[in-house]
Amino acid sequence: MAVICFVALGLGLGAAGGLAWWRLVDLPTYRVGEGGQSATSERGLAGFVSGDAWFCVVGTVVGLALGIVAWRRFRDIGWSVVLIGTLTALAAALTCWDVGLRLGPQAFNSRLADARPGDLVPIDLALRTRVSLLSWPFFAVVPILLGSSLGRDDEDPSPVLRPPVSDGS
Repeated sequence: MAVICFVALGLGLGAAGGLAWWRLVDLPTYRVGEGGQSATSERGLAGFVSGDAWFCVVGTVVGLALGIVAWRRFRDIGWSVVLIGTLTALAAALTCWDVGLRLGPQAFNSRLADARPGDLVPIDLALRTRVSLLSWPFFAVVPILLGSSLGRDDEDPSPVLRPPVSDGS
């Protein structure tokens, strides 16, 4: 039951992340000219990667949060905590992507074809590099790995403190 609640939390954070991604990205636009041609600025061309960058920023925050919750809740089950955290973060990333695509502008080609001279047509909100999806599980694993390597080990007995031995002098 705890795993199902954790996955539901991940999907909810992914949906909220999709909303945040949609709100944070300032999509570049194309200006439609008199002859039907369209152009964007150099800054607009650089803005094509902003969607992926913001997706990774949102994924960093959500991934770290999921990793911390996964470690605190499931650390006692062993190595499976890595699978739970990684797969949930990946599901959250896919949810974010889906929500962002549904909220953002779509069908760029048809919107551009319907535009009149002087109109500004924003590009679609999309992931241009699918590898951005991997930032979410990567950052979810970081707290798990840090917690397992730097945290207290419950299987090791705590050292017994003994009073210092005097040499009789």
